[in-house]
Amino acid sequence: MTAETSQTLDRGLRVLKLLADTDHGLTVTELSLRLGVNRTVVYRLLATLEQHSLVRRDLGGRARVGLGVLRLGRQVHPLVREAALPALRSLAEEVGATAHLTLADGADALAVAVVEPSWTDYHVAYRTGFRHPLDRGAAGRAILAGRGPDRDQGPGYVLTHGELETGASGAAAPMLGVLGIEGSVGVVMLSEVVPEKVGDRVVHAAREVADALR
Repeated sequence: MTAETSQTLDRGLRVLKLLADTDHGLTVTELSLRLGVNRTVVYRLLATLEQHSLVRRDLGGRARVGLGVLRLGRQVHPLVREAALPALRSLAEEVGATAHLTLADGADALAVAVVEPSWTDYHVAYRTGFRHPLDRGAAGRAILAGRGPDRDQGPGYVLTHGELETGASGAAAPMLGVLGIEGSVGVVMLSEVVPEKVGDRVVHAAREVADALR
């Protein structure tokens, strides 16, 4: 049995998605054509979304995503963290290294969930909220690799050594197939070389987290 849905809410969400996919905004006419509804409906949708600061219109009449979405966005990280923790715990315990989920935040990589192994004598300290450029460290490089056209080629993971911390090596795999989220799952360890099996294991963990978020 198909659940009953709200057509108006569906259209409003589609407006937000369309606006989120453009940098220059959309006019009422453009939205009307893409939604397949008349301009009056679009005006009403935009007026409602503007009241909640989810949409703004510039002097030229083009609609853009409003600052209100930032308040909603701040609640995303805790939800993502909660969904990722089981896979990260399993990864950390099996590999014996600090596991992390990292998301793209502009030009930075931001660690939003970290799990340390419980049985090791020592491990790399890595804190939630740690950020670094996307082009440094396994976590960021894996996110960039996930953007590339040849992301399905090669081993599926990225290895680095000493890029963020002297003596530490990292392995990370891009988290693919989650709408609206760019991220990677990986581990960081005090080692000169990352064992090959660790690379394969982070790929599996990245798939687990992606499945949990779909």
